[in-house]
Amino acid sequence: MTTTDEALLLDLLNTTPVRDGVPGDDLAEVGAGRDWLAAHGQPATDDEHRAVLEARSVLQRIVRGQDTPASAARFVDAVSYRASFGDGGVEWQLDVPPGRSAAARAVLAWDELAKSSPGRLRPCANPDCRLFLIDHSKPNGARWCSMAVCGNRMKARRHYQRSRPGAAD
Repeated sequence: MTTTDEALLLDLLNTTPVRDGVPGDDLAEVGAGRDWLAAHGQPATDDEHRAVLEARSVLQRIVRGQDTPASAARFVDAVSYRASFGDGGVEWQLDVPPGRSAAARAVLAWDELAKSSPGRLRPCANPDCRLFLIDHSKPNGARWCSMAVCGNRMKARRHYQRSRPGAAD
């Protein structure tokens, strides 16, 4: 997996943020979806847009533990790697059927991350947040998508609950 594909995966998972308490979808509009695909170096077609929306939904459910990994199989059907020789030796080229390049890359990145770093891709621990994080810390203890936003909110919420009159000690 390349760091580009890991970034594609995390960026895709995080396209349904909550802003000012309202759930959003950064890819809902076709134009925005095409722009997102192009910005991530993927073909910006209607088929790609539809496939990446479906893959996002499936991957979000898998990461949240609401679905099984097998539910992502359709995004990697007929995907293969082709070997060729370059200056540095064997190089592998991903071959993807037209219309689901981004979806296949995201699923393959999820699979590689699940194998190489199990448990490091997870939803933010703030129940009001819909974002995801990849914990690259050595102790694997990150809980929030952003310490400055969600981490601070959760700590402030706990402090308020502890300091209220009548709170259990």
